[in-house]
Amino acid sequence: MSGTVATAAGHTGRPPGSRRGRLVGLDLARGLAVFGMFAAHLGPDPEVGGPVGAVMGLAHGRASALFAVLAGCSLVLLAGRRPATRQDARRTAAGIALRAVLLIALGTALDTLDPPISLILAAYGAYFLLALPLLRLPAGALAGLAAAWALLAPQLSYALRTAGAADLLPPRLAEPLLTGAYPAATWMPFVLAGMALARLDPSGPAARRRAAAVGAGLLALGYGGSRLALRQSGAEVPAEGSGVVDLGDPAGLLGAAPHTGTSFEVPGALGFALLVVAGCLELAARRAGTAGVGAAAVDAVAAVGRLSLTAYTAHVLLVVLLGIELDPGPPLPLFALFTAGTLVAAGLWTARFARGPLEAAMHRATAVARLVP
Repeated sequence: MSGTVATAAGHTGRPPGSRRGRLVGLDLARGLAVFGMFAAHLGPDPEVGGPVGAVMGLAHGRASALFAVLAGCSLVLLAGRRPATRQDARRTAAGIALRAVLLIALGTALDTLDPPISLILAAYGAYFLLALPLLRLPAGALAGLAAAWALLAPQLSYALRTAGAADLLPPRLAEPLLTGAYPAATWMPFVLAGMALARLDPSGPAARRRAAAVGAGLLALGYGGSRLALRQSGAEVPAEGSGVVDLGDPAGLLGAAPHTGTSFEVPGALGFALLVVAGCLELAARRAGTAGVGAAAVDAVAAVGRLSLTAYTAHVLLVVLLGIELDPGPPLPLFALFTAGTLVAAGLWTARFARGPLEAAMHRATAVARLVP
């Protein structure tokens, strides 16, 4: 995904297996996000109930939010805390802009295959471009902007769409900004929060504790607040959205269902993502210098995270090429097969190469940014 593109492009290029210059915890979280995407696209419908349904339900809308948070982390880590010169700053900005364009191009190319999946790559490219002017903001400013955006943008988006603003924009702009499955109008808080976390140095214990505490609070505020608001209003809202609140039902702004982009869903999903990231960073810190089954599992999932752009693209292509029907939800063995196959493939690849196939191609394609004067 986009977070992977940024991280992989900023990879040190050291021999395969090297972890210096990378945060294994972020790779671990990214690997879990890949499997979350698999669960949302290739797993049984959450309505099957029971433990399987509960796990599948957790993935819907939250795996993609986790990727967006990680994308924000990667942007800051790639840009560096403070460029040595203005030339370095210009080259970094050019490299990120190129990555954004390539993500949009890849997402558009995959979309021409008409997959039964709402693709997110082009949206991530848009997030990268929107985040460029904010790269040098401190953690506090980024966190405050993320909070204000999450609270105000859903209502503003609803008002703009009601007024017909989306019709005034070209479809190529309206979809990634306002009307699509992942509109920047309501998804940028995830990216901004990830950027704020990276500014705090996610490798440190203090940042992990703060991410966990803020995540727990946002989780309660988002999902708990929505439940209270719906109970007080007596309104009924859909169990899942298509990216934005339906214009025919303003009560939908009180819901927190996946892919509705409300001021309750965004904090709730963001809180979930921050808890996952904090947990993964803690697991990676404890894994350092140890051996055993737990350490091997962390390394295996982190290897998938290092190849997440490749893994995401491959699963879309396989769904199209194999003609897999995703509605109703596929059987559990299909999800297990994709997960196991990806674990094995990622382990074999990262044993020899520092970057995944698409990650390496992205790195080579954006090397031209070094020529910026």
